Amino acid sequence: MERSVSARLVFKTAANTKVAMAVAVARNGGYSSFEESLSVTAGGGQVPLTEVADHHGGRFHYMEFADPAEVTVEYSATVAGKAEPEEAELADRIRYVRPSRYAESDRLLPTAYAEFEGVQGAGLLHAVRNWVNGELRYLSGSSRGTDGAVETLLSRRGVCRDFAHLAIALLRSKDIPARLAAVYAPGLSPMDFHAVAEAYVEGAWHVIDPTGLAPRESMLRITAGRDSADTAFLSTVGGSLILHQLQVTAVVNGVLPVEDPARLMQLG
Repeated sequence: MERSVSARLVFKTAANTKVAMAVAVARNGGYSSFEESLSVTAGGGQVPLTEVADHHGGRFHYMEFADPAEVTVEYSATVAGKAEPEEAELADRIRYVRPSRYAESDRLLPTAYAEFEGVQGAGLLHAVRNWVNGELRYLSGSSRGTDGAVETLLSRRGVCRDFAHLAIALLRSKDIPARLAAVYAPGLSPMDFHAVAEAYVEGAWHVIDPTGLAPRESMLRITAGRDSADTAFLSTVGGSLILHQLQVTAVVNGVLPVEDPARLMQLG
């Protein structure tokens, strides 16, 4: 399968602003071909970038602006084949079973045991996916950047990151390591960066998309972490910025796969 993705960002920084950006496809092994380009310009010139390795093949691109600047980012990639399955390290299985900022699994323990008593392994993964999909309403702009899984459950609505946070928190409550992955998702509508959950069951990391808005088979990982605090596509490390434009595209060069939510699948 060949997939082509792109992202265009335009933002304005204040003076003395440092920016970390995560828009590039994760560089994991196994792809039969991988071509990409990244251009960052400000004031008609190229902005110096430092690439920093993140977890699970993800990459940050770091830049600094001493003076206020209007910045344009252009990224594109064409990737063929599938990534090799990631080895499930013990450190990750410990890290991703703990509560985190947006996935408060400790507070959702009673809910998880009431709703999923006696369900384990792959069955629990599918049960949580279907329960979150049925309990929440997808509504653009319905949540705040500070909302976590508990707030999402109370409001019964959200966007992709909210669906993923709730699924992750419920799985962790039942001792299943789970994490959030930021992805490009061909078939997604409306098109944007997308967030899904990955859970460690049956000896491997498997992806679920509680929104059901795109086929998992065609998704491409950008990065992954405990929750959206680790996977933001744009953040400041000092200073401030205002995002003026965001355009994302993601297509399959061929026929889009048909999604089967009941199928175990690894992200690649």
